[in-house]
Order: sequence, then C-alpha cells, then structure tokens
Amino acid sequence: MDEDEQKWAAWSRRPGLEQEWIRQNNVMYGGLIGIGIVMVQPFLTATSLDVSSLICVVAFSIAIPLLAGLVLVTHQEAFERHASGSKLVTIAQSVAVFFAFTGIVAGFWHVTWMAGVGVLVASVLAVAVHSAGYTRLMYRGTRDASAPDGSGGSDDTEA
Repeated sequence: MDEDEQKWAAWSRRPGLEQEWIRQNNVMYGGLIGIGIVMVQPFLTATSLDVSSLICVVAFSIAIPLLAGLVLVTHQEAFERHASGSKLVTIAQSVAVFFAFTGIVAGFWHVTWMAGVGVLVASVLAVAVHSAGYTRLMYRGTRDASAPDGSGGSDDTEA
C-alpha cells in the first residue's frame, strides 16, 4: 500500500466520520428540497413555460421526491449510526443532486442567462472550495490524531 492509500485508510477510519457525512447529506437534501419548492412555485400558475422554466419544473419534479426519500434514509442512517451502503441509495443520491442542480441552473437561466451561467460557475467553484477545505481538515485531523507523542502533532503556523 502506497503512502496515499495509507493516509486514506487512516482518514476513513476516524471515529464519527460516517455520522458527519450523514449529517451533511441530510442538510444538503433538505436545502435542495427548499430551493426546489421556492423555485418551482412561480411556474405552477403560469399559462405557458419557456424552455428554461420547463427544464426547471421537470428537473425538480424528479429531484424533490428523490430528495425526500433520501432525507428519510439519512434519518434512519443517523439512528443506526452508519450509512446504508445500498447501491440504489447511491444512484438516487447522484440522480437527485444532478436534477436539483439542473433545476437551479435552469431557474436562474429563466431570469437571465447570465444568472444561469453565474450559478453554474459559482457552484463549480463552491464544490472546489468545499473539497479543498474538507480535505485539508480531514488530513490535518488524521495527522494530529496519529502524532507519536500524543501531543496532537499540530503546528499552527501552517495556513
């Protein structure tokens, strides 16, 4: 096993990590349901829909029920204190988030194409920021927990 695989193995065995993923997923699913409900509301009484608003409505009509099911699954996962590991749940997660994201972009695109592009670019940047921050926190936590002298091994001079 190379050094990166060893770091990943140590990192993925951290106590409470799986429960934190479950909590984060639950917040994300609930937030996406709320965004979907708010974004779809104006289109419910519209007499006709343009392409972007139609995409928004259809995307959220797929995403919202899947997200609601995932909220229920994450509550059960939290109760059981571990993730389900189901392939169907993993597929539902990907499909639900994809269609929610598509609905958000289409909804903003309906207002103006610049807003749609803005949400698209900002979302990619947000994922990169979250990934970088999360990876840094998890790596540092693994390094601190594995200090040989039990001191934590942290040096606070790092940025």
